Amino acid sequence: MAGKKKETTLQITVSSQEQWDEMLAVTGLTVVDVYQGWCGPCKAVISLFRKIKNELGDDLLHFAVAEVDNVDSLQEYRGKCEPTFLFYGGGQLVAVVRGANAPLLQKTIREHLVAEKKVLEEGADRKVVQEAGFEIICQEERTLTEDEARGLYQHQSEESHFEELIRFMSSGPCRALVISEPEGTDEVIPLWKEFIGPTDVEIAKQEKPESLRALYGTEKLFNAVHGCDDKEQAARELAFFFPNFGAGSEAHNDAETGQRVEKTLALIRPDILKDKKESILQKISEAGLTIAMQKEILLTEKQVYEFYREHTEAEYFPALLQNMTSGPVLALALASNDAVSRWRNQLGPQDVRQAKEEAPESLRARFAVESIPINQLHGSNTPEEAERELKFFFQMEHTLAVIKPDAIENHKDMIVQKIEEGGFIISQMEEKVFSRELVEEFYKEHKGKPFFDKLIDYMTEGPSLTMILSKENAVEEWRNLMGPRDPEKAKKVAPDSLRAKFAKDVLRNSLHGPTDRMEAMEKIKFLFGDINIGVDGIVQGIEPNLEKIVYPEYMEESEGTQLRADAVDSTEKTEVGDETPVDTQIENSKSTFDENLQKNLPEEAPEGQVNEEDSVVASNEVEAKELASAEPESPDDAYAEHLNISSPDGPTEEEKENAEGNSSISDSI
Repeated sequence: MAGKKKETTLQITVSSQEQWDEMLAVTGLTVVDVYQGWCGPCKAVISLFRKIKNELGDDLLHFAVAEVDNVDSLQEYRGKCEPTFLFYGGGQLVAVVRGANAPLLQKTIREHLVAEKKVLEEGADRKVVQEAGFEIICQEERTLTEDEARGLYQHQSEESHFEELIRFMSSGPCRALVISEPEGTDEVIPLWKEFIGPTDVEIAKQEKPESLRALYGTEKLFNAVHGCDDKEQAARELAFFFPNFGAGSEAHNDAETGQRVEKTLALIRPDILKDKKESILQKISEAGLTIAMQKEILLTEKQVYEFYREHTEAEYFPALLQNMTSGPVLALALASNDAVSRWRNQLGPQDVRQAKEEAPESLRARFAVESIPINQLHGSNTPEEAERELKFFFQMEHTLAVIKPDAIENHKDMIVQKIEEGGFIISQMEEKVFSRELVEEFYKEHKGKPFFDKLIDYMTEGPSLTMILSKENAVEEWRNLMGPRDPEKAKKVAPDSLRAKFAKDVLRNSLHGPTDRMEAMEKIKFLFGDINIGVDGIVQGIEPNLEKIVYPEYMEESEGTQLRADAVDSTEKTEVGDETPVDTQIENSKSTFDENLQKNLPEEAPEGQVNEEDSVVASNEVEAKELASAEPESPDDAYAEHLNISSPDGPTEEEKENAEGNSSISDSI
């Protein structure tokens, strides 16, 4: 009887520097999966690699896995959990692919195997990659139309080579990447421009021979790679290629062949979640679907009735209701160019018996529970249904954030970075110097209070950065990130908060954030006008008429010239087309709410309740009381406590004026 044929190992295991050096000496192209010891190699690509190896049958193609903690040469890849694949030819790095992107891996393997054969057989030059440490957040391969190319390069429309550039950029596919700066650096744009080299290829070869353009460019127009010149251009081009970037940035978008990313909902039901979760997630990855968002949630009966409202009369609904409320459910937002149909194809028929008979390899057949007639996996039927169901599980909330003048000068970039690290999508951003009139209306709930004029002076002394932040539970999480309005209190109870780090005192507290969703939408509408915020946090709308924004005369000419020019332009437009009084414009800007948004807002706060955001509050003695109890009921109460005024009816205006002159609050303001 013939012995069983021993299966050849697909990937060799590299567990030391010595073995790594031996691997690099192998002739041909070697694809190495470098991984962290705590998470292991990427199992999702093994079947892909075996298929490619079998199809090509080439002895020059090799695969390996290497644990980065055991190999000194891989030190720069330590501490990163994203799947990373290194391609080596002749002991030199020739390509890098990050993420388990099956189409890109297959394409890269085939292209570089052909290139390595040319090096070995024809003596061609081997093009080597110099790892610069940039992280690829997401990417998309896309063939531009001529109109799209003109829109992308509109800033070069006056150049003599513009038409030739448009023809070139629309002649075939290109790959767009969103990259972040290398670890330990602050600015990605100048570093990227340094890495790619001068625009002119000949100059690049002379001055920066190791730059990308020197290595891969052919002439000035065909210089291989593109880079943005500044943040404004980067923002415009990011919106052009990745309009849904934000929620998708967590998912490393798998956008293919120029098609837009689509999202769908997947549910793993309670009976298999604990034991089969990892197996199902692996199947999702192998199918080329990216997990953009996920949430484990215990549903109530009311939520199940709402989600399955079209199925409540069905015979199977009682069993479905019992199943869906028996334990936690894992909700997943899956992304790919055809996510809805791709996930439905993976699931198989809805009926478990039919799935087992007609599609035994489908997920519903493979993960069926014998004693339960309900299938264990859910998927949206259409893109429209997917959007509705995603909103049900991943409802986006929006709030307003303002970086005030004292913080914007020295801390703006750090604060924005902390916001992004906190998982917020910055749906809209605008830097402006506000007029006194606008600030008075914005803080009208504090009008007549002793600190009001000082607050107005402070908010008009320089530019402020206004942002719409989008995230689940955005209002509460933004206030938590800001910390208490008093920086001394913030340092005690929330030392990592933004106000603990950047605020100067109670008045100059660096940041603003609404206290609830109702106020958030009011303030957003006031500053940004009528808006439409999508499920991904993307904002489209009409900016408000901000002719009431002025630029102080005391600003230095070098800092204020452009701002004043913008103000003049705005004023001229207003004089020509809008004679509405400013007071009326302010009232109009707050008079109407988006009805769809209003339906989801909580009940209006009781009459007399105000936002204490920028109120001048208690002294150190009162702060100690606040730590053990609730904050004062109103700004006047807080002011009275700060000045040690004990009148139960609150201080009179005369008492306020007299006390204010002697109080340390004057120094802080």
